[in-house]
Amino acid sequence: MKDAMELVDIEKLIIDVPDYPKPGILFKDITPILKDPAAFASSISLMANTISECDAIAAVEARGFIFGSALSFHMEKPLILLRKPGKLPRKTFTKEYALEYGSDSIQVHQDAIENGALYVIIDDVLATGGTALAAADLITEHGGLISGFRFVLTIAALSGVDRISKQYPAATIHSLITSSMD
Repeated sequence: MKDAMELVDIEKLIIDVPDYPKPGILFKDITPILKDPAAFASSISLMANTISECDAIAAVEARGFIFGSALSFHMEKPLILLRKPGKLPRKTFTKEYALEYGSDSIQVHQDAIENGALYVIIDDVLATGGTALAAADLITEHGGLISGFRFVLTIAALSGVDRISKQYPAATIHSLITSSMD
């Protein structure tokens, strides 16, 4: 691995993309972090250092898979995938939810959630919290427990942390970077 990067240098890699995926949305593109091996490795180490209680990593499609799989490997924890409908080959549980720019649903294999196991939900960006809450609800509705949520970036103005904290007050919420909408 290359030398570890400071968080401030990782943050500089994020690119603002106006009007994506639709007008009025300022998309925070974290893919340049993935392009830089030192930034990606440092991000994974920094995220892992914030996780203490965890039996498994629950990664949200699609960029959450990238960070979740690396964290799973780094921490030697099982990985479960929370996917869009029709992507998992066996019987699934489904949860519908609202996004800041529409609606969607996620699924998990019915045998992926272990009763009483502690899960940390991993995704790239926290905006309104809809996806993260759907992931947590999907896991808890089927016997799992949520010990935390981890993100590369939180957009503070969209209040996702507040929404998650209200519904899962015992869970820890941590982002490497917190950003405003501008």
